[in-house]
Amino acid sequence: MHGNTGRPAPDAAAAGTVTLGGVVTVNRMGFGAMRLTGHGIIGPPADPAECRRVLQRAVDLGVTFIDTADSYGPAVSETLIAEALHPYPAGLVIATKAGLERPGPHQWKANGHPAHLRACCEASLARLRVDRIDLFQLHRIDPAVPAADQFGTLADLAAEGKIHLVGLSEVGVEAIERARRTLPIVSVQNRYNVADRTWEAVVDYCTKEGVAFIPWYPLGAGALPADTALDAVARAHGGTPQQVALAWLLARSPVMLPIPGTSKVTHLEENVAAAALVLEADERRVLDRLASA
Repeated sequence: MHGNTGRPAPDAAAAGTVTLGGVVTVNRMGFGAMRLTGHGIIGPPADPAECRRVLQRAVDLGVTFIDTADSYGPAVSETLIAEALHPYPAGLVIATKAGLERPGPHQWKANGHPAHLRACCEASLARLRVDRIDLFQLHRIDPAVPAADQFGTLADLAAEGKIHLVGLSEVGVEAIERARRTLPIVSVQNRYNVADRTWEAVVDYCTKEGVAFIPWYPLGAGALPADTALDAVARAHGGTPQQVALAWLLARSPVMLPIPGTSKVTHLEENVAAAALVLEADERRVLDRLASA
């Protein structure tokens, strides 16, 4: 599972692919760029050079999907992506998000006003140095703004050619269906991991509908259950519990697109190596029982 053991280098392509909206295909082991920021997801990271190396190494390892947001930093993550990777290699899909403001470290406030979403889109276009955003995701549906106005703004931005594909984050099935009455939704990004199945019904819905499901906190921010079946399965495969947790996600659904994030190259390589870890049916059944929700 590790590049320094004489085994093949990690390869995100080993996870297989998923197609977004029937038009853009990416490898199912992606990269989440939230951690390329300072404490509390505010300000610059402690080691910007290492973060740029992480992004470059991710592409080297076959990652073709990078997820970020205007609120990561704010603006820091998007800026680092452009610094490290622009001009972007062919086939690389960069997804960003708008709809959350940052009053302070670890603080997030929804803002779905059309003018704000439009301004965020324009700023992301500039920071990422692109003419069109590959995948633009509504970070949260703002309950203080009519949902139809938020969805309509995304539809307008798509019609204007400023965004290509549209996704949602932290939504239930009813909200997804409501949005789909206004515009195509190609992805849903909800919190989900081997120990947190709160959005199980959404995973099932996305699987049925062919909508990519992007689990955020795919490793529970490092807080996976200790001394569980994860350890036993990891030993059997010569890997780590974190790698097993990622392999479980990949096995859970063909539309699953995990985006484990890190600010260290060594951790990135460990995560990507999980793309090649194939669980046995009995191991999957054991891990299925770890759910806390």
